[in-house]
Amino acid sequence: MTNTPDLRPEDRADFESVLRLALGLIDIRSAVRHEPTVRTSTSLYARALAAAEEITAAASDEYRDHLAVRKAAERLKGLRSKRFPTVDGALWPALVVLTPLVAGAAAAVLLLIGYGLHLADAEPEFAASVTTAGWVLALTAVVTALVGLRPPLRTAVRRRSDRGLDGQGPEGGDAVEGAREKWRQALLERGVLPYLRSHLPESLAP
Repeated sequence: MTNTPDLRPEDRADFESVLRLALGLIDIRSAVRHEPTVRTSTSLYARALAAAEEITAAASDEYRDHLAVRKAAERLKGLRSKRFPTVDGALWPALVVLTPLVAGAAAAVLLLIGYGLHLADAEPEFAASVTTAGWVLALTAVVTALVGLRPPLRTAVRRRSDRGLDGQGPEGGDAVEGAREKWRQALLERGVLPYLRSHLPESLAP
Protein backbone atom coordinates (compact mmCIF):
# COMPACT_ATOMS: atom_id res chain seq x y z
CA MET A 1 0.00 0.00 0.00
CA THR A 2 1.43 3.37 -1.04
CA ASN A 3 1.53 6.57 0.96
CA THR A 4 0.74 4.80 4.21
CA PRO A 5 1.25 7.11 7.20
CA ASP A 6 3.60 5.83 9.88
CA LEU A 7 2.12 5.14 13.29
CA ARG A 8 2.81 8.19 15.44
CA PRO A 9 4.30 7.68 18.92
CA GLU A 10 1.30 9.40 20.51
CA ASP A 11 -1.01 6.83 18.89
CA ARG A 12 0.96 3.82 20.05
CA ALA A 13 -1.18 3.55 23.20
CA ASP A 14 -4.32 3.33 21.06
CA PHE A 15 -2.77 0.56 18.99
CA GLU A 16 -1.85 -1.42 22.10
CA SER A 17 -5.34 -0.88 23.52
CA VAL A 18 -6.95 -2.26 20.36
CA LEU A 19 -4.51 -5.18 20.40
CA ARG A 20 -5.42 -6.10 23.99
CA LEU A 21 -9.09 -5.83 23.10
CA ALA A 22 -8.62 -8.20 20.17
CA LEU A 23 -6.75 -10.74 22.29
CA GLY A 24 -9.71 -10.70 24.68
CA LEU A 25 -12.32 -11.45 22.02
CA ILE A 26 -13.94 -14.84 22.34
CA ASP A 27 -12.55 -16.56 19.24
CA ILE A 28 -8.95 -15.55 19.96
CA ARG A 29 -9.31 -16.24 23.66
CA SER A 30 -10.92 -19.61 23.00
CA ALA A 31 -8.12 -20.54 20.62
CA VAL A 32 -5.44 -20.07 23.27
CA ARG A 33 -7.28 -20.97 26.48
CA HIS A 34 -6.19 -24.62 26.34
CA GLU A 35 -2.54 -23.60 26.19
CA PRO A 36 -0.99 -24.67 29.52
CA THR A 37 1.02 -21.43 29.72
CA VAL A 38 0.45 -17.88 28.53
CA ARG A 39 3.25 -18.17 26.00
CA THR A 40 0.90 -18.20 23.01
CA SER A 41 -0.94 -15.03 24.00
CA THR A 42 2.28 -13.30 25.00
CA SER A 43 3.95 -14.31 21.76
CA LEU A 44 1.04 -13.07 19.68
CA TYR A 45 1.08 -9.76 21.54
CA ALA A 46 4.82 -9.31 21.04
CA ARG A 47 4.67 -10.23 17.35
CA ALA A 48 1.78 -7.84 16.75
CA LEU A 49 3.64 -5.01 18.45
CA ALA A 50 6.64 -5.65 16.23
CA ALA A 51 4.37 -5.60 13.16
CA ALA A 52 2.52 -2.44 14.19
CA GLU A 53 3.31 -0.61 10.95
CA GLU A 54 2.12 -3.53 8.83
CA ILE A 55 -1.10 -3.88 10.82
CA THR A 56 -1.82 -0.15 10.84
CA ALA A 57 -1.51 -0.08 7.04
CA ALA A 58 -4.76 -2.05 6.81
CA ALA A 59 -6.61 0.98 8.23
CA SER A 60 -4.45 3.63 6.58
CA ASP A 61 -7.36 5.63 5.14
CA GLU A 62 -9.02 6.03 8.52
CA TYR A 63 -5.70 6.78 10.19
CA ARG A 64 -4.89 9.43 7.59
CA ASP A 65 -8.29 11.04 8.21
CA HIS A 66 -7.66 10.94 11.96
CA LEU A 67 -4.30 12.67 11.56
CA ALA A 68 -5.79 15.31 9.26
CA VAL A 69 -8.66 16.12 11.62
CA ARG A 70 -6.32 16.29 14.61
CA LYS A 71 -3.87 18.54 12.76
CA ALA A 72 -6.68 20.86 11.68
CA ALA A 73 -7.95 21.07 15.26
CA GLU A 74 -4.47 21.88 16.56
CA ARG A 75 -4.00 24.56 13.90
CA LEU A 76 -7.40 26.05 14.73
CA LYS A 77 -6.49 26.08 18.41
CA GLY A 78 -3.28 27.95 17.63
CA LEU A 79 -5.11 30.52 15.51
CA ARG A 80 -7.63 31.14 18.27
CA SER A 81 -4.92 31.62 20.86
CA LYS A 82 -3.40 34.33 18.64
CA ARG A 83 -6.71 35.99 17.87
CA PHE A 84 -7.92 35.89 21.46
CA PRO A 85 -4.91 36.37 23.77
CA THR A 86 -5.60 35.90 27.46
CA VAL A 87 -4.34 37.89 30.43
CA ASP A 88 -3.24 35.75 33.36
CA GLY A 89 -3.30 36.68 37.02
CA ALA A 90 -5.86 38.02 39.44
CA LEU A 91 -4.74 41.68 39.35
CA TRP A 92 -6.20 42.48 35.94
CA PRO A 93 -9.82 41.45 36.72
CA ALA A 94 -9.70 43.40 39.97
CA LEU A 95 -8.46 46.53 38.19
CA VAL A 96 -11.10 46.18 35.49
CA VAL A 97 -13.85 46.15 38.12
CA LEU A 98 -12.47 48.68 40.61
CA THR A 99 -11.02 51.35 38.33
CA PRO A 100 -14.31 52.59 36.78
CA LEU A 101 -16.01 52.50 40.19
CA VAL A 102 -13.27 54.48 41.94
CA ALA A 103 -12.82 56.88 39.04
CA GLY A 104 -16.57 57.43 38.76
CA ALA A 105 -16.98 58.11 42.47
CA ALA A 106 -14.01 60.49 42.51
CA ALA A 107 -15.31 62.26 39.42
CA ALA A 108 -18.70 62.79 41.03
CA VAL A 109 -17.14 64.28 44.18
CA LEU A 110 -14.82 66.60 42.25
CA LEU A 111 -17.57 67.77 39.93
CA LEU A 112 -19.84 68.54 42.87
CA ILE A 113 -17.07 70.49 44.58
CA GLY A 114 -16.05 72.29 41.40
CA TYR A 115 -19.53 73.37 40.36
CA GLY A 116 -20.32 74.21 43.98
CA LEU A 117 -17.38 76.59 44.05
CA HIS A 118 -18.48 78.05 40.72
CA LEU A 119 -21.95 78.74 42.08
CA ALA A 120 -20.48 80.30 45.20
CA ASP A 121 -18.10 82.42 43.12
CA ALA A 122 -15.27 81.22 45.35
CA GLU A 123 -11.75 80.72 44.04
CA PRO A 124 -12.65 80.47 40.32
CA GLU A 125 -9.24 79.14 39.26
CA PHE A 126 -9.32 76.38 41.85
CA ALA A 127 -12.94 75.60 40.95
CA ALA A 128 -11.99 75.31 37.27
CA SER A 129 -9.10 72.96 38.09
CA VAL A 130 -11.35 70.78 40.25
CA THR A 131 -14.05 70.65 37.58
CA THR A 132 -11.51 69.73 34.89
CA ALA A 133 -10.10 66.97 37.09
CA GLY A 134 -13.63 65.70 37.67
CA TRP A 135 -14.33 65.46 33.94
CA VAL A 136 -11.00 63.72 33.34
CA LEU A 137 -11.89 61.13 35.98
CA ALA A 138 -15.37 60.76 34.50
CA LEU A 139 -13.80 60.06 31.09
CA THR A 140 -11.43 57.57 32.73
CA ALA A 141 -14.38 55.78 34.31
CA VAL A 142 -16.13 55.48 30.94
CA VAL A 143 -13.03 54.23 29.13
CA THR A 144 -12.16 51.65 31.79
CA ALA A 145 -15.77 50.45 31.88
CA LEU A 146 -15.64 49.87 28.12
CA VAL A 147 -12.35 48.03 28.53
CA GLY A 148 -14.00 45.86 31.16
CA LEU A 149 -16.63 44.82 28.62
CA ARG A 150 -13.99 43.30 26.35
CA PRO A 151 -13.59 39.92 28.12
CA PRO A 152 -17.29 38.93 27.99
CA LEU A 153 -17.60 40.23 24.44
CA ARG A 154 -14.45 38.35 23.45
CA THR A 155 -15.83 35.17 25.01
CA ALA A 156 -19.10 35.54 23.11
CA VAL A 157 -17.30 36.13 19.82
CA ARG A 158 -15.03 33.16 20.47
CA ARG A 159 -17.96 30.85 21.10
CA ARG A 160 -19.65 31.98 17.91
CA SER A 161 -16.38 31.49 16.06
CA ASP A 162 -16.09 27.97 17.49
CA ARG A 163 -19.54 27.05 16.21
CA GLY A 164 -19.10 28.77 12.88
CA LEU A 165 -15.67 27.38 12.04
CA ASP A 166 -16.02 23.75 12.95
CA GLY A 167 -19.51 23.11 14.31
CA GLN A 168 -18.03 21.26 17.24
CA GLY A 169 -16.93 21.89 20.79
CA PRO A 170 -13.72 23.71 21.69
CA GLU A 171 -10.91 22.96 19.24
CA GLY A 172 -13.12 20.44 17.38
CA GLY A 173 -12.85 17.83 20.12
CA ASP A 174 -15.92 15.94 18.92
CA ALA A 175 -14.57 15.66 15.38
CA VAL A 176 -11.17 14.47 16.61
CA GLU A 177 -12.71 11.85 18.89
CA GLY A 178 -15.02 10.64 16.13
CA ALA A 179 -12.14 10.22 13.68
CA ARG A 180 -10.11 8.46 16.37
CA GLU A 181 -12.86 5.94 17.12
CA LYS A 182 -13.44 5.30 13.42
CA TRP A 183 -9.75 4.52 13.01
CA ARG A 184 -9.68 2.25 16.07
CA GLN A 185 -12.67 0.29 14.75
CA ALA A 186 -11.10 -0.14 11.30
CA LEU A 187 -7.79 -1.08 12.93
CA LEU A 188 -9.51 -3.79 14.96
CA GLU A 189 -11.59 -5.24 12.14
CA ARG A 190 -9.20 -5.00 9.18
CA GLY A 191 -5.83 -4.96 10.87
CA VAL A 192 -5.41 -6.54 14.28
CA LEU A 193 -7.93 -9.39 14.16
CA PRO A 194 -6.89 -10.71 10.71
CA TYR A 195 -3.23 -10.54 11.79
CA LEU A 196 -3.83 -12.45 15.02
CA ARG A 197 -5.94 -15.10 13.33
CA SER A 198 -3.38 -15.62 10.60
CA HIS A 199 -0.59 -16.04 13.16
CA LEU A 200 -2.27 -18.49 15.51
CA PRO A 201 -0.50 -21.84 15.66
CA GLU A 202 -2.32 -24.24 13.35
CA SER A 203 -3.25 -26.45 16.27
CA LEU A 204 -4.92 -23.49 17.96
CA ALA A 205 -6.53 -21.83 14.97
CA PRO A 206 -10.32 -21.37 15.43
